[in-house]
Amino acid sequence: MDIGIDLPLLWAAIIGFGLMMYVIMDGFDLGIGILFPFVPDESDRDTMVNTVAPVWDGNETWLVLGGAGLLAAFPLAYSVILSAVYLPIIAMLLGLILRGVAFEFRFKADAAHKQIWDKTFIGGSYVATFSQGVVLGAFINGFEVADRAYAGGALDWLTPFSIFSGFGLIIAYALLGATWLNLKTEGSLQQRMRELTKPVAIALLATIAIVSLWTPLTHPDIASRWFSFPNIVFFSPVPILVVAATLAILWTTSRRDTHAAPFILALILIFLGYSGLGISLWPNILPPSISIWDAAAPPQSLGFTLVGALFTIPFVLVYTAWAYHVFRGKVKAGEGYH
Repeated sequence: MDIGIDLPLLWAAIIGFGLMMYVIMDGFDLGIGILFPFVPDESDRDTMVNTVAPVWDGNETWLVLGGAGLLAAFPLAYSVILSAVYLPIIAMLLGLILRGVAFEFRFKADAAHKQIWDKTFIGGSYVATFSQGVVLGAFINGFEVADRAYAGGALDWLTPFSIFSGFGLIIAYALLGATWLNLKTEGSLQQRMRELTKPVAIALLATIAIVSLWTPLTHPDIASRWFSFPNIVFFSPVPILVVAATLAILWTTSRRDTHAAPFILALILIFLGYSGLGISLWPNILPPSISIWDAAAPPQSLGFTLVGALFTIPFVLVYTAWAYHVFRGKVKAGEGYH
């Protein structure tokens, strides 16, 4: 029975929301591991990890939601994307596993072995983040599909643009991590994060500018989507807001009395990049030409799984909000949850 609900559109919104939540919440989490090499002091590293110790594993719930939602609602997209970027996804999962193991073991290790787990934590964070950026770059480049199956090669994802996207995401997560630590720490560690935030924010702005030029020059379909009406009306404020958010981050970071503002502005900056990606690819879920409606599961499947999603997501939001509320405030040196 047709009840007038565009189920593919609704599911696309749910998956988009889940992935955005993952990028935001696990972004600063991974950013802490990315920043480890710039903070050699072991007590400071302990404090950095303790800022996310109560919440880090819950942050990855959103990645599971995005993957499971893609399988349930858009099985064609799920099969093509996983076939196309199988290797970087495996690398991402291995990085997340190594990082999770190191996260717990470094608290239990003696001084002789702690450095090993620190290096594992760093390596897992970089590998997981870089792999996610590579997948993003490959997704923007698009996939070769024939007879509703992936028709490309195993290494088609390995392009200069995808490699650049991998490094770009490392910079983005580093900014989230630095501003998060500015919010959650104090003293010399907080000052170190303020010092790191400024060059990282400038580097991210440069990265966004390069991607914004590279993408339309190599993808005429995206260029036409950007500069066609009414998309240009929605997209034109984005570059201005990106520059404004970056300048605001630099200004608020230079003030010692600001703690939350740089992190909130960094979230806004990441969201602006995410919205730009959506405008560039909409309504395709498999660039360059397969839309969400072409790749959607049967309406019966979409409706059945939607009931479970609408039941589950509010619980995830509530326990996430409660966890962050309980563990709010500054984390002092020597405090921990292990």
